[in-house]
Amino acid sequence: MTGNHFQPTTAGATAAHWAALAEQAGSDVNTRFGHRLMGLPGTWLGAVDAAGDGQVASRRRSTPQSPWNYWWQAHYLDAMIDAAQLALSTGKGAAAAKELQRAQRLLRGIMIRNFLRFPNYFYDDMAWLALAAARLNDLHLQVKGRRAPLARFAVSALHKQLHLAHDMVLGGGIYWSRKRDFKNTPANGPAALHFTRMGEVDRARSIVEWLRSELFDPELGLYVDGIHPSATGRDVENTIYTYNQGPILAALLELGQPEYLDQAAGLIDAVARQLRTPGEGIRLEPGGGDGSLFTGILCRYLALAAREERLPAKTRETASDMVRETAAAVAGQAPEQLSAAVQRWSIFAAAATCPQPGPAPASPQPAPRRP
Repeated sequence: MTGNHFQPTTAGATAAHWAALAEQAGSDVNTRFGHRLMGLPGTWLGAVDAAGDGQVASRRRSTPQSPWNYWWQAHYLDAMIDAAQLALSTGKGAAAAKELQRAQRLLRGIMIRNFLRFPNYFYDDMAWLALAAARLNDLHLQVKGRRAPLARFAVSALHKQLHLAHDMVLGGGIYWSRKRDFKNTPANGPAALHFTRMGEVDRARSIVEWLRSELFDPELGLYVDGIHPSATGRDVENTIYTYNQGPILAALLELGQPEYLDQAAGLIDAVARQLRTPGEGIRLEPGGGDGSLFTGILCRYLALAAREERLPAKTRETASDMVRETAAAVAGQAPEQLSAAVQRWSIFAAAATCPQPGPAPASPQPAPRRP
């Protein structure tokens, strides 16, 4: 399956349509990018660039010197788990088990390629992989009836690192890297969500409130990038990135108090005003590289909000519309980098889990597990 099989679609397509595109996108990623790490059985990894025409990525022979990107692999893992959850929701148990097996191999490949350990230099990378590994553990419990030892080990190791990154310099928050000279939304958003899911609600709340105090732009209604300690006290990086809004949105929903739900609704409305072109979806970051994952990350968490019944109906509808519009915008793409290919896969999966427009169903449908 190659990217050339994808055709543009409309934002009004059914959930089954988006699920079919997500399945095709997953096959495309695994075929053109996925391969064993150095040919080792029981491993998997995503190549940075797609295999050429007529080539299958699994036949590649990567080496420890081959280009790779830890952060991209974390989102590749998340996309695999999305695929497994979609399969389970439609009764495709065998497909879910296959995705689970590949996801476990990917986590093992990440550890081996990262010199037999999970921690690295960047705390934002570690927070994202901690989220994905925890989801993998949950999926393993759901499918196999028991927890996944390697995923549990990854979560434990990364959780400890995130604790070490949290201090009261600049009033709170966690650092972006081991250099400890920058605290930013890309690290604090996923860390807050991780701590919430680990049951450390007080720590998660303190990070969410620090983000609101230090990195929230009340005029835009969005979170800016980060803050450096300086001789004058602090220097703020005011750039707005799509993905920064996503994990904060999810953390607010998981914290769940009325004030946080109100903030979540306001954040969705701000995304719709500032980052969306009606009928065309959320902006796609130009230039490839890391930015080619940004919008997919936001869509994953907007889909979560679209299913959150504690939010106003209009807000949920707005979240759904933005995800489906964005899915339509990326349907005709055939990315040649792993980041963009995983993003497309993630957006289709998100669209498949959004409530569809039209009359309410006669009976409630089971909600997909959390992303």
